Amino acid sequence: MLLNLFDTHAHLTSEQILPHLKAVLLRAEQSGVRKIVNICTDPKTLEEGIALSEQYPWVYNAAATTPHDVEEEGELFLPLVEKAASDGKLIAIGETGLDYFYEHSNKKVQQAFLLRYFSLALTMKLPLIFHCRDAFADLFAIADNNYAAAPAILHCFTGTLEEAKGVLDRGWYLSISGIVTFKKSQGLRDVAKYVPLDRLLIETDSPYLAPQSHRGEQNEPSFLSETAEIIAGVKGISPAELAQGCTDNASRFFQL
Repeated sequence: MLLNLFDTHAHLTSEQILPHLKAVLLRAEQSGVRKIVNICTDPKTLEEGIALSEQYPWVYNAAATTPHDVEEEGELFLPLVEKAASDGKLIAIGETGLDYFYEHSNKKVQQAFLLRYFSLALTMKLPLIFHCRDAFADLFAIADNNYAAAPAILHCFTGTLEEAKGVLDRGWYLSISGIVTFKKSQGLRDVAKYVPLDRLLIETDSPYLAPQSHRGEQNEPSFLSETAEIIAGVKGISPAELAQGCTDNASRFFQL
């Protein structure tokens, strides 16, 4: 029996996937993936994403410059995100946030763009998708002052149990990727066990982070079932219940 799956975060229009996109989407459908949120991070991926969703109505788009790239590309892309949002082409703003692990962009620049994306999301009445690495204290503080009680996902969560509690305390959803299947990811499996099913989402983050049985391969939405099965195992429920619960959460969050 196929699981009812919703991949809440995939970079389908990235240069890695785009040449093989038709086959990737066919495999996704055949594996039980019924909806995908495509994350657009620059003008090309946004343009391709809008065209993609017109051809495949079960693919939806979110857009923002990642914290890695805001210093170089943020000013260029933000007006395009604003236009796409105002034209009704997006179901969320993201991924935005803070990344102090790599710090490819200056921290202050990352914070400034995060504030601008908060404003855009609130103006457009769209939810946010966060990226956060080694920056939870600042993300929580800035959000508490500028985005309190507003809808968000912490995507590809890899933080601690305490940081997961901080996500949940703010009413956000927590999304887990194929990292949870890795042999050394017991801490993340503990988080997955702790998070209530009604606050949990799953994602591939394709083309990155292929699950354990596909390590070294390019990730794609058809691999999502492995993540669902591992999380179901640690939560002591069936994969079907886990998948349906996460799909219901995503449909509610994105208002689909």
